[in-house]
Amino acid sequence: MAHEKFTTTGILRIFNATSFSFKGIKRAWETEASVRQEFMLAIILLPIAFCIAQSLAQVVMLVLSLFIVLITELLNTSIEYAIDRIGSDRHDLSGASKDIASAAVFFSLTQVVFVWVTIIAYNLEWLSFPIF
Repeated sequence: MAHEKFTTTGILRIFNATSFSFKGIKRAWETEASVRQEFMLAIILLPIAFCIAQSLAQVVMLVLSLFIVLITELLNTSIEYAIDRIGSDRHDLSGASKDIASAAVFFSLTQVVFVWVTIIAYNLEWLSFPIF
């Protein structure tokens, strides 16, 4: 793939950047099962967020927690592609890079569980603040 130099400015550059973004999402969707799984999870949980939230702040927290997972997974996929592009030889730093990116995805999924469980528990009055 030839290196494309940005020569456009203004609104045309925004349209081009948006096009590249959707191209990246499409590529990740087509090649990575984890991207498809996490997008489907977000699609399922998104309407549920609007049903269980009792305030605008809760909706924002529930929805943003889902977007954080998608963003992290796309970055993880990008790192994996870059490492694979460098070469197929096993190298400790390549493995460490992939493992660290995977750990970031793990923590993003963990924060979804934390945010969702905390909000649900609070709304069901199983949890109140201050705790002590």
